[in-house]
Amino acid sequence: MTKIHFRTILVLIIALSVIFGMGLFVYRIIVHSDEWIQHTYNGHLAGNGGLAEAGIIYDRNGKVLAYSENKLRLYNVDDITRLSTLHVVGDDSMNISSAIQSSYRSHLTGYQFFFGLGLPKSLRRGHDITLTIDADACNTAYYALDGYNGAVVVYNYKTGEVLCSVSTPTYDPLNPPEITEENESEYDGVYVDKVLAGRYAPGSTFKVVTLACALENIPDVEQEIFSCNGSKKIGGKEVTCMHVHGDLTLKEGLSQSCNIVFAELAERLGKDKMTKTANELGFNVSYEINGTYTAKGNYNVSKANTNDLAWSGIGQYTVEANPMQMAIMCGAIANDGVIVMPDEIRSGVTKLQAGSTQKRLISAELARKLDEYMRYDVTNYYGDDLFPTLTVCAKTGTAEVGEGKEPHAWMIGYAQDEDAPLAFAVIVENGGYGYSTAGPVAVSAMEACALITRNAT
Repeated sequence: MTKIHFRTILVLIIALSVIFGMGLFVYRIIVHSDEWIQHTYNGHLAGNGGLAEAGIIYDRNGKVLAYSENKLRLYNVDDITRLSTLHVVGDDSMNISSAIQSSYRSHLTGYQFFFGLGLPKSLRRGHDITLTIDADACNTAYYALDGYNGAVVVYNYKTGEVLCSVSTPTYDPLNPPEITEENESEYDGVYVDKVLAGRYAPGSTFKVVTLACALENIPDVEQEIFSCNGSKKIGGKEVTCMHVHGDLTLKEGLSQSCNIVFAELAERLGKDKMTKTANELGFNVSYEINGTYTAKGNYNVSKANTNDLAWSGIGQYTVEANPMQMAIMCGAIANDGVIVMPDEIRSGVTKLQAGSTQKRLISAELARKLDEYMRYDVTNYYGDDLFPTLTVCAKTGTAEVGEGKEPHAWMIGYAQDEDAPLAFAVIVENGGYGYSTAGPVAVSAMEACALITRNAT
């Protein structure tokens, strides 16, 4: 009797294990089928990484960026367009994992769960996708980078549409490079869309975060007078500034990008308050764009000493920022503190409409105050004629990277114009000063995108 009881339990355990295993198997098929179908060992995916009979990818104006013909995956006839849109569109492989041809490969090829890719060609049709980007604006940004590596993004902070997204280095998808030990430095990071996946020391662009924290937590900070003698000992070590600014207000401290002002503020505010504001403004957060996630900007001062904390307030120490994250932060400031989530797909994929995902980042009151300060940056320091047709609020950054290399050059900001509600972020690797190197790139990209939004109204 005991043996029968034992065998019954054993059979029951085996049966439950089989049922559980089958359930897990079915679940994984349903959830991961469109990922598995993309692997090159699938016999149905013959030629061009499975895109030999895929749908067309258009830019926002109907310009063809990628298409299939005679069992080949082909791209726009213009070589600059192919280079500037590579990281958004992708190539025949899946090396650029965030690209449309990687993220939406099953959609482009017409894959169906029940029939897979086994249907005859007459019954299986790939789906076309129209993007929000403008190829000409991307070309303009690519030219403006002038051979530097980096990233440029411009998006409409009212609708969420990304108009320009460029990452360099790049390559021609019609002639992908064979990367070897001899040329790997030339193509370092070539498979990374730096707009979405890049992480860089933000330099003085992070002072916007320290400013926000100070405005929220230090009563009457706007009435204070700060003093800059070019350096100050904080936590037993020097914090240096590029200039001797003398006495200046908080607003002047931001416009002249005084390190001493913002290092002092970070020390006074402390780790907890600084971390809380950094988190609110998008650091240590990953945003979903086109089904992929941005790299997280990093602000972690848990192990920082007092001097480290001071340097973190000016965007150094271990602070890192992602270009799209910085553009989103600027878009939220411009939009009374509310994020309208960016999107690069205009039509062709069944999903939420661009701009339908919204989230409050900061209070409207704080957003308006930051807007006032960032506008003062332009009118009283960079010059209002920097952007010929736009009313811009901005902050530049020069991020030291060590090892004897030139600093990374940043510019972030947005336009206040109702007919051109655009936020942007530009990072030029080893470009030197933000104003002189990233500034012209930002101007070129923003003016090109403003022309698009104005022609659409």
